[in-house]
Amino acid sequence: MAMFRFENNYAAPTRQQRERYMRGEVEEHHFGPDGEITLLLYPEAAYLKDDIDGIRILFTGVREKPQAVEEARRMVEYHQLMEDSETHSQQGIPLIKPDNDPHGGDACMGTHILKNNLPAN
Repeated sequence: MAMFRFENNYAAPTRQQRERYMRGEVEEHHFGPDGEITLLLYPEAAYLKDDIDGIRILFTGVREKPQAVEEARRMVEYHQLMEDSETHSQQGIPLIKPDNDPHGGDACMGTHILKNNLPAN
């Protein structure tokens, strides 16, 4: 059916959307660090809340529910990557990015390390 994305903590589905889609029994699932990503599964909709970035997404229709689950998985993965990146930065491990690549900018995210460490043929 449709997907409605709300970009901040204060945006939310309208009263009409809540009354139409967000009713009936609900399954509540929490993911990510400290359970800050919440997926609410309703009979005819899914509502995904990311309290880390303040994003809310309402997926309407039964066919959209698998997409909501996939999006929740992507959010968890994204935040895990960001957390790992911050951990490396705090430990003083430099991340190789195209703009600070010591090998001329042709490598991205450490791929030059793989090229230089391959065995010679």
